[in-house]
Amino acid sequence: MKVGVDYYPEHWDVAMWEQDARQMREAGIKIVRLAEFAWSRLEPTEGQFDFDWLDRAIAVLSGQGLEVVLGTPTATPPVWLTTDYPDVLPVDNKGHTHYAGVRLHRCYNSPSLRKYGARIIEKLTQHYGSNPAVIGWQTDNELAANDCHCENCTRKFRSWLQEKYKTLPELNREWGTVVWSGEYSDWAQVKTPLGGSPFLNPSFLLDFRRFSSDTVADFNRFQAALLRENSPGKFVTHNLWGYPVSADYYDMFDSMDFASVDYYPATDLLDDSKSRMYHGALTLDLTRGVKQKNFWVMEQLSGTPGCWYPMSRTPFPGMIRAYAWQSVSRGADTIVQFRWRSARIGAEQFWHGLLDHHGEPGRRYKEFVQFSEEVNRLAPLLEGTTLDNDVAMLFSHEQLNAFQIQPQADGFDYLTNFKSLHTGLMSMGVSTDVLNWRSDFQGYKLVIAPMLYLINDEIADKLREYVSNGGKLVLTTRTGVKNMNNVCLPNRLPNLLTELAGVYVDEYDPVGKDTQKILLQNDQAYSCSQWCDVLTPVTAETIATYESEYFADRAAITRNVVCAGSVYYIGTILDADANRALLRRIASEAGIDFQLNVPEGVEVTTRSTEGRSLRFILNLSKDSKVLSIPKGDYVSAISGDRLQGGIIELQPGEVEILVQGTEEGYSKLWQSRN
Repeated sequence: MKVGVDYYPEHWDVAMWEQDARQMREAGIKIVRLAEFAWSRLEPTEGQFDFDWLDRAIAVLSGQGLEVVLGTPTATPPVWLTTDYPDVLPVDNKGHTHYAGVRLHRCYNSPSLRKYGARIIEKLTQHYGSNPAVIGWQTDNELAANDCHCENCTRKFRSWLQEKYKTLPELNREWGTVVWSGEYSDWAQVKTPLGGSPFLNPSFLLDFRRFSSDTVADFNRFQAALLRENSPGKFVTHNLWGYPVSADYYDMFDSMDFASVDYYPATDLLDDSKSRMYHGALTLDLTRGVKQKNFWVMEQLSGTPGCWYPMSRTPFPGMIRAYAWQSVSRGADTIVQFRWRSARIGAEQFWHGLLDHHGEPGRRYKEFVQFSEEVNRLAPLLEGTTLDNDVAMLFSHEQLNAFQIQPQADGFDYLTNFKSLHTGLMSMGVSTDVLNWRSDFQGYKLVIAPMLYLINDEIADKLREYVSNGGKLVLTTRTGVKNMNNVCLPNRLPNLLTELAGVYVDEYDPVGKDTQKILLQNDQAYSCSQWCDVLTPVTAETIATYESEYFADRAAITRNVVCAGSVYYIGTILDADANRALLRRIASEAGIDFQLNVPEGVEVTTRSTEGRSLRFILNLSKDSKVLSIPKGDYVSAISGDRLQGGIIELQPGEVEILVQGTEEGYSKLWQSRN
């Protein structure tokens, strides 16, 4: 377990490097990421390479005992490259070139990008592959599908479709191009979705997103192969940007040793438009699920964000430390803060780092140093621990993309609704693995598979097997609507899962923001919105009924017993209170331990290994919170005090880590405290 910083020595006077490196070491920093945007300094003109400055920077850092992660610089092609080889630049759906000057201005299918990208990566790996200070590599930066419509992408997309569908008649049939006279009679007619209309054929649009995602994954594999060839034995990772993005992270990371994420929890009010971009704990659980193992945070919030929008709020006292521990609590083994110094030049001058523009340590820096000291002290205790959860939620980039292509109702959003279920589990103290929906989930006590809008026999069979073996499954509205080519299926919803769910959808009402009422079996009334499936149970029992409008008294939520398992079908989008009430019932049936009424803003998670477990209790809010902990023999990893459970009070931003274990496990604690 280590802490680090992102550093840009090329932005600062050489005379400052020694001071920075020394101060980093004194702050407990072990790792520094470098060079991911430095192509123009590494290759100032075509074929002329200059590594002297980076050699010196690495020597200064390693002289203070700091390890280095190098980034490949392909996210920012230099001006000479985009000027002399314009095919590097992507083209939008109106035929306009994306010009250089920001970043990520590159087409993954550009022959020139591949040629000169390979050359700079080969030069870097040949030069630094055996450098003992360089421990690993980060590919590019925040890869995402860039919706390119250049000639190279058009040709590649056409080939991708030919590989998938073989013949034009098959493509026409699977896409349903007969609608609006869209049938193709020659492969040369098939282009990328030009014009940007959201009303183009939805099968066409989904396949283009898949193609774009496959292109990103191939670009990452291309880099990984080069890195491993010349730098064997050193890790390769990538820093994903938080959700939602159109590229499929599960494919993108198949060539990586582990996942990394850039994590900027919202500093603004919860209803602020910027804060809705960030998904907090869900982002971290999604990242852990990408490779189904612990991960790194390659960029962690250090100060006020600001560049792509007006500046956000300054992190409140305790926030930097608390959210860094949140990342650790959900599986991060290394936390790298963005950035060491706030930039004085360029577009990100107001995306603040640990040190403000004046360079003098302040409140945020001191808070980071506290976190760093704690991590370094507790590293023996954290070593080898990970999360071992009984609940899995199945996430799908394909569903996300399909819902974005054809919005279902006013306010209906795949990721937001996914997050509401995830939040409901967190409010009970239940930690969750978020998995690729195609992964093996058979070993979990409870599986939540929300909004399986696209479905095929493969996933339907896996769900049947899981339930038949005693699993508890939760399905939701908008399940079984379409096949994998984004074409509506012909039978009653939920189609391939109707028999498993023991219920069918008689009709549905996209109620949007018109709030409706439901009544759970305990006669408690709750609210719902967005969508209402009017259900007809066949073998299922009714768990909740609607209590409003023309579908009053009709089934809204059902439960079906299948062999040793059971299936819940939630036919609407429940409010937070209803989610908690229903999930408590389901968790209890599944035999999952949960703690009722975790206060809003508080998170409880557990990392464990043989001999010890660490329960993280984090107050991520600006208010004091009170929480009841089950009785037990605990030792605080923070203070060293012994506790027996019961009521604990957490101040704003306060962190508690309670250790339970065998005597051998406790010895790790005493080792960390000495």
